[in-house]
Amino acid sequence: MRISLAVGALSVALMLAGCASDRMDAADDLAARPQPLEAQPVAPVESNSLPDPTTDTAAFPQKPVVDPALGQNAATNDAAAATALDVKKEQMVGGWKVNAGGSNCDMFLTLTNLGSGSRGGTKGCAGELSVMGSWEVTGKQVVLKDRNGNTLARLYKSAENRFDGSLSSGQPVSLSR
Repeated sequence: MRISLAVGALSVALMLAGCASDRMDAADDLAARPQPLEAQPVAPVESNSLPDPTTDTAAFPQKPVVDPALGQNAATNDAAAATALDVKKEQMVGGWKVNAGGSNCDMFLTLTNLGSGSRGGTKGCAGELSVMGSWEVTGKQVVLKDRNGNTLARLYKSAENRFDGSLSSGQPVSLSR
């Protein structure tokens, strides 16, 4: 028992000795710290007046027609709605490949009721679609909503197994399978 006690005490002493080190003492030396950088000259700043936006309309790009309730480009949605194919809710059920703003992810839609729509969700989506929780069909339009019931996107059937539209931010989004 005395030997194991001596070995244990020796082990503890060696471990504590390993904690003491003088390798960090150099960090306290002011000479080892980096010196501050000197200020660098900056190119002169120019200033001019902007044209009056109420009189010189040629100097500004045309403002897109935006529906404030949707936060989307209304002209694009109107064109899509005019050429949209009929949609039946049952056709939407299942898995979809999503392309939103150049990113790809997956979406799965069910007929399980959730609020005024049906339950749905996404996998691997970023941005707005990452919080998608429900969906519904309104006329020829498929509306994707977040978990609080806010509209995330509006889509229209453009071909068999393909829907195109835009996110609330105005970015294009498509579903296909």
